[in-house]
Amino acid sequence: MTRILTLIALLLSLSTPALALDSDEMFADPAQEARAREIGRQLRCLKCRNQSIFDSNAGLARDLRVVVRERMLAGDSDRDVLDYVHERYGDYVLLKPPVTAKTYVLWGTPFVMLLAALGGAGLYLRQRPAPRSTAALSDEDRAEARRLLQGDTQ
Repeated sequence: MTRILTLIALLLSLSTPALALDSDEMFADPAQEARAREIGRQLRCLKCRNQSIFDSNAGLARDLRVVVRERMLAGDSDRDVLDYVHERYGDYVLLKPPVTAKTYVLWGTPFVMLLAALGGAGLYLRQRPAPRSTAALSDEDRAEARRLLQGDTQ
């Protein structure tokens, strides 16, 4: 009995992305459906994190799947569909956003901060006083140190 329940649980966990689509959303033509899925795999669900619209059960993802299919039926190319959705929802809707000046700032800021921290640490290390060396001790100080190390406390 436990094997059957385990098998059922395994099959249900493997089929969750398939549950995201309703049968009324799908194209009858397998080629068109494959094209819609390929476009949809490039679009992020606006509610979920890092899930494509075809892997999400969210209502917004369903709405975007419908928009993709409507644009395809209107005769748009794959690029036109992606541009249409990108224009309406911005860079966040794309799973691979374009490289722009904003993304350079986004990716470059941690490196700039690291360089600033290293520069600050370098300045700090250069400006702190150098440690005293034993050569700077007088003969009296050396004698006192020897006496203390030998345990002579008088």
